[in-house]
Amino acid sequence: MENDELIRRCEDLLRRCEKNSCVTHTAFLTPAEQFAVEKWARFTPECSLLLFGGHGECERKSAFFLPYYMEKEEFDPSEYISLLHAEAGFGEPGHRDYLGAVLGLGIKREWLGDIWVTGSEAELFCLHSVERHLLDSLDKVGRYGVKMSRGSFSELKAPQRRVRPVCFSVKSLRLDSVAAGMFNLSRSSAAEYISAGEVSLNYSQCMKPDAPIHEGDVISVRGIGKGVVGEPGGRSRKDRLFVNAEIYK
Repeated sequence: MENDELIRRCEDLLRRCEKNSCVTHTAFLTPAEQFAVEKWARFTPECSLLLFGGHGECERKSAFFLPYYMEKEEFDPSEYISLLHAEAGFGEPGHRDYLGAVLGLGIKREWLGDIWVTGSEAELFCLHSVERHLLDSLDKVGRYGVKMSRGSFSELKAPQRRVRPVCFSVKSLRLDSVAAGMFNLSRSSAAEYISAGEVSLNYSQCMKPDAPIHEGDVISVRGIGKGVVGEPGGRSRKDRLFVNAEIYK
């Protein structure tokens, strides 16, 4: 979904939320789309936005617009997002197998959230509207037969994310310097990747080598890797700033 179209959709959902005093929401959004919606919401008066995908560790999330009388703590997303549990009779189908099987049932990608695979089992997040279809129709994933059932949010545990910590120093927190440090590149090489459009900042292409970097920013270099910027450390004797980061494995 292009950002302009996405924002127009959000504007419509916000108007409906205010007019009818009810919760409205998008389908599941990519991290880049979430970033665009959050940026728009910051400058939109009276916009109570909640991004949620079924669990705090979900990458794909829906944007929920809450009416004036509802606090975020009172909102129950399980009314809109379903959790399904899949168990293969034998074998261990992977993420791509599950995604292909679900799309093969005619379900659009944006109706499906994260898919967490652990061995022969998987947790699938989906919009409540397609829950019944998946329970009734998803019986084979790749070459393997699967048994579907409703999952329990209260018993849900996110898969452990595998990361590799790195620490480096920079003169200033700008994209080319931080990307170079995170992925063991020279600054000139990092700048070339940025100029070629191969670098994303918070899931959106960024072609500005001097773009400012903050704690929590996600940086990826195509073909190299992806990681998140951690809390800055102290300064070296040469007044360089130490930076901590985690590289996704």
